[in-house]
Amino acid sequence: MEGGADMDREGLSSGAHLPVLLHEAVAALAIRPDGVYVDGTFGRGGHSRHILQALGPKGRLLALDRDPEAVAAARAWKQESGDARFEIVHARFSSLDEVLDAHGLTHIDGLLLDLGISSPQVDDPRRGFSFTGDGPLDMRMDPTVGLSAHEWLMQATVEQITEVLKRDGDERFAFPIAKEIAARRDQTDGQGIQTTRQLADLVAGVIRRRQKNSAKNPATRTFQALRIHTNDEGGELARVLNVALRRLATGGRLSVISFHSNEDRVVKQFIARHAGRDAERHPVTGAWLAEPLLKSLGRVLPGEAEVATNPRARSAILRVAERLPSVLH
Repeated sequence: MEGGADMDREGLSSGAHLPVLLHEAVAALAIRPDGVYVDGTFGRGGHSRHILQALGPKGRLLALDRDPEAVAAARAWKQESGDARFEIVHARFSSLDEVLDAHGLTHIDGLLLDLGISSPQVDDPRRGFSFTGDGPLDMRMDPTVGLSAHEWLMQATVEQITEVLKRDGDERFAFPIAKEIAARRDQTDGQGIQTTRQLADLVAGVIRRRQKNSAKNPATRTFQALRIHTNDEGGELARVLNVALRRLATGGRLSVISFHSNEDRVVKQFIARHAGRDAERHPVTGAWLAEPLLKSLGRVLPGEAEVATNPRARSAILRVAERLPSVLH
């Protein structure tokens, strides 16, 4: 899929694909039968189903998703299964603080995040995530709020578009693509680029004039960058990690799967910072001045067999951390 950041999440039906690193990500939570866990990215329920299989009758699973279609699927499954241990909330995972408060929870025993977008999102042309079909240039994970990618491109300056394409897509030709987008806006009586096919063709035209025989679709990086920006994925991730630090109980686990180098860097640096690796040492004793709050449990990569079965797994990285007890006051 585009940019290596778009992922399968297993559906609740038997014919759905498995999420990448499914068993590893759930095992990393070290689930206690009576524990309280959060699946911050329900998708179509692949991780939630496996967490529930490990929970006992007194366990509890709270799932979040910002996509109304994913929430509808979860509610239908909840009604069909009648599983009282499971609850679904329509919310961004960055709002975890408010969600936990609303459910009377002070701490949780584990948080799982499967970053990126789900296959149902990318496979539906109406959502505007993919250049392989043609649909409205939307790209919002929650189509009920915020600006669509089309609406943002209609008001953004060339400089703003360039910055987003560079920062979130590592696009070498960000400036000429941004100029062409602005020019198209002026040439179409203010209509701009309205569909995914129009954007893909524009980007391909710009890049192919400058770079021949590229193996990757020329629009890959542009689509990735606009999706990340439209959904504020970087900000969402930073916010939920800070919430996790406050809300994980001692011994609680953080399990995060990422598919983009920028996302993985944020997770890696967050864990390192709170594991004390970024703190300064005392000039005399050499001890860390900062109190470590997390213990890094390392990273896991997909095996060769999984990558061979599902090429979408090739860029996946799972990072795991455990909440340490607080000893300073």
